Amino acid sequence: MNQWLKLALEMGPLLVFFIGNSRFGIFPATIAFMVATIAALSVSYALVRSIPVMPLVGGVFVLFFGGLTIYLQDDLFIKIKPTIVNLIFAALLLTGLLMKRLFIKIVLGAAIQLTDRGWLLLTRAWIGFFVLLAVANEVAWRNFPTDTWVSFKVFGVMPLTLLFSLALVPIIMKHQIPEPPVGTNGDTPSA
Repeated sequence: MNQWLKLALEMGPLLVFFIGNSRFGIFPATIAFMVATIAALSVSYALVRSIPVMPLVGGVFVLFFGGLTIYLQDDLFIKIKPTIVNLIFAALLLTGLLMKRLFIKIVLGAAIQLTDRGWLLLTRAWIGFFVLLAVANEVAWRNFPTDTWVSFKVFGVMPLTLLFSLALVPIIMKHQIPEPPVGTNGDTPSA
C-alpha cells in the first residue's frame, strides 16, 4: 500500500476526532472517531485484503472505549483508552522479552532483517516509549481541559512517535542484516 495512503488511513480518524471535538464536543467527536476508524479499516481491507495488526487492535479499542463513552455519557473511557492500549503493548513486548520471544520481530520481520541484538534493542526502546506515552496521556487528561487533551492526542503523540521512530534508525542501520545477493547459489548474478 502507498505510504501516504497508509498514513492517511491512520491519521484520518484522529483528525476527524480533533475536528469533531472542536466543533461539536467530545461525545459527537467520539462517535465520528468510531465511524472514521471503521471506514479506515474497511478501506485498508478493500485495498490489500488484510488489516495490519496495530491498526486492527487500535480499532477494537476505539470501538470498545468509544462505545462505553457514548453509552455511559462519560468521557473518562475515551481518555483512558490510550493509556490502556500503550500499557498493553508495553506488557506484550515485555512478556515476549521475558519468554525470549521478540514479538516486534514477528511483526516487523518481513520488512527489515536485524540481528537478534538489534531486535532486542528495538524491543526495549519500544517498551519504554509505550510506557512514556501512557504516562504522558495520564498527565494530559488529568491536568488539562478536554480540548487540550484532544490536541495533545492528535498533534503531540503522532509527531513524538515519528521522532522516536527516526531516533531508532541508527540502531536499525547498525544491526541490519544485508540481503544476500540474487542468484541460485548465492553468487552475484552475472551481467
